[in-house]
Amino acid sequence: MATTSASSTPKKRRGKAAKRDGTVLVTGASGFIGSHVVRKLLERGRKVRCYNEPGANLRNLEGLDVEHVEGDINDRERIGQALEGCDTLYHLAAIYKLWLPDNSLMYEVNVEGTKTVLFAAMKANLKKVVYTSSIAAVGQPPSGDIADETTEFNLWDESNHYVRSKWLSERDALRFAREGVPVVVVNPAFPFGERDIGPTPTGRFIVETLNGNVPGYMDGGFNVVDVDDVAEGHVLAEEKGRVGERYILGGHNVTYKEFYDLVAEIGGCKPVKRKLPSRMMWGIAWAMEQVAERTQKPPPMTYKAARYATRRLWFDTSKARNELGMPRTPLRETLDKAIRWFRANGYAN
Repeated sequence: MATTSASSTPKKRRGKAAKRDGTVLVTGASGFIGSHVVRKLLERGRKVRCYNEPGANLRNLEGLDVEHVEGDINDRERIGQALEGCDTLYHLAAIYKLWLPDNSLMYEVNVEGTKTVLFAAMKANLKKVVYTSSIAAVGQPPSGDIADETTEFNLWDESNHYVRSKWLSERDALRFAREGVPVVVVNPAFPFGERDIGPTPTGRFIVETLNGNVPGYMDGGFNVVDVDDVAEGHVLAEEKGRVGERYILGGHNVTYKEFYDLVAEIGGCKPVKRKLPSRMMWGIAWAMEQVAERTQKPPPMTYKAARYATRRLWFDTSKARNELGMPRTPLRETLDKAIRWFRANGYAN
């Protein structure tokens, strides 16, 4: 578990404002959500500077009128240079994977990287910082009710390293907000849409269904949201969001069966009919993870991811809709866009 040392505690002293030209810095700009955020900013006539790690796949940014900066997310000096002339920061850079051969990298990027970026933001004296957390950082009510922004994280023991790292980094971001950095936190649910080049673990729900590789559906459900809506929610959080608050950027609460049925209907593929008991899924996922430890190849599912997923991961998204005006694309339209894109780009049958 990553911890924050006393020497890294933010101070209220702020840096002097530098000469600005209204540029927006977006970290993780080449990613699935990040590239959509960049497009939303460009649509508004903003000047965008994209910060990506060395060797990042820039396919999602091809043809866009943006400035590129390459650097490590933990290079505070490089981040500071990238922020010169900027008045706004969107911090999306993170590792989103269910499993890594070395899990310390997850904390190095997601937790320590976030602190590095926010320390640089403090020095730059920005107007607004939008930090991209995750729905994973929101807890689940013991009563089984739908969670909202006030639901405290309570899933540490059954969470994988991605979930843990996002909760830790969000906790740090809110601490920076209390110390004077104008941070607004957004918590995207499970986004689907175009340009998921990874694809992300979320996108694989659709890819594996279309390719006939899903053995069955689980109990539980999740919140499906259009990635375009998530991107719009980011920009609205900059424009209207309250500093120190978090906003769930979600769409539709569905069961896994409802999701797979709709993907099969839209995609014209074989439906997922078999219901798998939760304990069976946990056992299968555990076995997959043991194989991964030996082969050092990512498993389709991990034990803790299976434990997490068999909950009803449903969320109240009214705060983002009421305060920010976040849109909600119809579920069928979102899945149709994603299915068409995956097929057109060779990911699925």
